[in-house]
Amino acid sequence: MSNNSLHNIKKSGFKVPQDYFTNLDDTLLTVTKLKNEVNKTGFSTPNNYFDTLETSVLNKVSKRKATKVISIFSKKNIVYASSIAAAVILLFSLTLFNKQNISWNTLDVDTVENYILNEDLTSYDMANLFADEDFNIDNFINHDFEEENIESYLIDHIDLDDFIEE
Repeated sequence: MSNNSLHNIKKSGFKVPQDYFTNLDDTLLTVTKLKNEVNKTGFSTPNNYFDTLETSVLNKVSKRKATKVISIFSKKNIVYASSIAAAVILLFSLTLFNKQNISWNTLDVDTVENYILNEDLTSYDMANLFADEDFNIDNFINHDFEEENIESYLIDHIDLDDFIEE
């Protein structure tokens, strides 16, 4: 701001209510008069209140009713939770600690034969079980079949009607 504009201000920006200074003396006198006359705070207590306060509070505290306590964990819920936990522990103990190494070498021949005989296996299922290395031609050429075994197999497993021509 420039100095010229500061000297030309006509209003200071502060306003006072109308007749403020004319009534100021009367207002100050009434306020001081009220402060001198009013000594009480407006709050009062009955006679002998603080003498009997302790006994009345103790009487009210000792007369409390016994509240009914409801347990969060009922016996039924505890039994359910413990049975579920026992089942989970049993499951983990059976699967984690019972490690048996089962391989083709540990299987009995009788077990495999019973499985093949009792299950409905097709020739495609059987072919999937064999590896290509098992079908070496030398195994079939150099193997000597006994004639008695061949005859017994043919008698037991082949229908002769298929070979008879009409």
